[in-house]
Amino acid sequence: MGHVPALDEDLKKTLGPATAKVLAEQLGLHTALDLLHHYPRRYAERGELTSLAELADQIDEHVTVVAQVADARLLTYHGSRGGGKRLEVTITDGSGRLQLVFFGSGVHKPHKELLPGSRAMFAGKVGMFNHKLQLAHPAYEPLGADASDRDAATAFASQLIPIYPACAKLESWKITKCVDAVLPTAQEVVDPLPGALREGRGLVPLTEALLKIHRPVTKADIEDARGRLKWDEAFVLQVALARRRHADSQLPAVPRRPTPGGLLESFDAKLPFTLTEGQQSVSKEIFDDLATDHPMHRLLQGEVGSGKTMVALRAMLAVVDSGGQAAMLAPTEVLAQQHHRSITEMMGELAEGGMLGGSDRGTKVVLLTGSMGVPARRRALLDLITGEAGVVIGTHALIEDKVQFHDLGLVVVDEQHRFGVEQRDALRSKGKQPPHLLVMTATPIPRTVAMTVFGDLETSVLDQLPAGRSPIATHVVPAKDKPHFLARAWERVREEVENGHQAYVVCPRIGDGDDDPKNGKGGKTAKTAKKATAEEDGDKRPPLAVLDIAEQLTRGPLAGLSVEVLHGRMDPADKDDVMRRFTAGEVKVMVATTVIEVGVNVPNSTVMVIMDADRFGVSQLHQLRGRVGRGSAPGLCLLVSEMHEASPARARLAAVAATLDGFELSRIDLEQRREGDVLGQAQSGVRSSLRMLAVIEDEEVITQAREEATRVVAADPELKELPGLRTALEALLDTEREQYLEKG
Repeated sequence: MGHVPALDEDLKKTLGPATAKVLAEQLGLHTALDLLHHYPRRYAERGELTSLAELADQIDEHVTVVAQVADARLLTYHGSRGGGKRLEVTITDGSGRLQLVFFGSGVHKPHKELLPGSRAMFAGKVGMFNHKLQLAHPAYEPLGADASDRDAATAFASQLIPIYPACAKLESWKITKCVDAVLPTAQEVVDPLPGALREGRGLVPLTEALLKIHRPVTKADIEDARGRLKWDEAFVLQVALARRRHADSQLPAVPRRPTPGGLLESFDAKLPFTLTEGQQSVSKEIFDDLATDHPMHRLLQGEVGSGKTMVALRAMLAVVDSGGQAAMLAPTEVLAQQHHRSITEMMGELAEGGMLGGSDRGTKVVLLTGSMGVPARRRALLDLITGEAGVVIGTHALIEDKVQFHDLGLVVVDEQHRFGVEQRDALRSKGKQPPHLLVMTATPIPRTVAMTVFGDLETSVLDQLPAGRSPIATHVVPAKDKPHFLARAWERVREEVENGHQAYVVCPRIGDGDDDPKNGKGGKTAKTAKKATAEEDGDKRPPLAVLDIAEQLTRGPLAGLSVEVLHGRMDPADKDDVMRRFTAGEVKVMVATTVIEVGVNVPNSTVMVIMDADRFGVSQLHQLRGRVGRGSAPGLCLLVSEMHEASPARARLAAVAATLDGFELSRIDLEQRREGDVLGQAQSGVRSSLRMLAVIEDEEVITQAREEATRVVAADPELKELPGLRTALEALLDTEREQYLEKG
């Protein structure tokens, strides 16, 4: 490893093809610079590393220990498939003893190297056999007795040992050696922070930070390095967002103001209720933005059921008043159909109007989805290009080339996290001038996350529920420990139906023979859940399925009630039919996947049973729960789980049951899942650019970085005076990262 690589050089040249392949495939590391930014996840001191006495609490966990071989025995055994060799090695560190076992051809090397009295680092998964702790086939790194090894052992004993995020094919100590090979290149890194900013905030230079994060001598070194590297991440990201805000502010847009006595006033006059204070103040922010001559870029986030659709509709009607058109982009056909139905119902005769902006005050509201028949699709496209339709609600079908608008003035994107930047911008490009943009999300986002992910958007928050909304009681149903609780849950569903109400039953999977977790919009659920519960016993059986549960209920506890299924792979006409009949009250119990997660609004639904609730994320459970309690009767949400009481999964469910505050739950969700998932990793498939920054803990850094970034971009939008920052930005904003930034 004498070769000193360049920062952007492929690791094959430095580390060899085999190691480079593992780093690339398993950890996404391709260049020396990538490896320099692969930071240790923690640091161990020798005493901490070698505490064999504590391993009883770490069954099934991967551990790294340093210990001395007490004895080693090579045994011959006879099994049903013939005989073989077994090497049993006992190691000790003075605090406890641990057995290592090697089988078959794997015994020869350790038999020669792990002699009584020798010392080594061992890494493996802690298991239990015959009531004794053991590591089976652990990886190990000898610390021998010759002079250089003694020096290594002494250094090892006195140093802070970096423990890297590793994988089965490449242990932490091997990554340490890889980092050693590229560490000299840290001298070549270009510092992205303006000198005045770095000195003003007392931050160490980037080269020094990289050396200290990988090879700290003291704990103060680690703090120095972390402080500096967090600033890099926060600042470069905020500069990217500030530049986008700046670029957007330079674009021209047509001001859109509602007409006195026009469509918006007519709509407001026929509302059977008063808007909440929150809806009124957020509407004012939006109307002020719409009246300017550069495009609005606003994020509207609100609690489940806070009335975001009403706010968005009033914005769309204001644009129609001014002679423009408004388009709402929804992530699923079920949601697009639901929006179309609820908006036409809210507007009444105003949705049956004639010409766009005409004096008869009405306009057409059209639906456009991929599965529409040719005649209906042709009519919708004609209504858009002539301007007959002032409001269009659709799925990604709106983005297709054939779709043209007469004068697109506003784009409303519902459930922003389901769309990529390409889709959002493709729809915006259909305006003669850049249209105004309103992005909506029902997932409450902590302020720091909003600043980090949606930093190019101004933010409005709706946290007040409209009058008449009922409280929702949430309870965990431990189906395995207390099966009678589950029986009682079905009794409660029957009681609600007999009282004239309706119910949802949600399952993680469809169950029609194709168990692809992406079906029915359950993909995120299954993926998130598998991660969350991979080492919990409930993960041994497949997730419960809609079709199976529906059949069990109709034959058993809900026999005699009208039970229907809804999932993402049904024919669109069938989906729409089920939703219509459920909305009309003909269907009493709907068994569905998370296709009903957002936007579905049936006020008569009062109870929801979520099967295998531990397989859903915290925020997703909160979303699902928001489908009940939307009318005058109180809502009930029952979280069914087979997880044992002490498991992390049950702790998540208890958190959901304990509060209806979506912002509090989103914080819990973020702390449990870490930033990667929450910041859009799941959607983009890209490794997060945030390796050091924790968006919840580092609020102060993010806030300050945003202020500094805004100031820097205002003074030098092209960053001509800051080549280091421009280089760091280009590295962040390759195509994939651009999508990652936008998806959120």
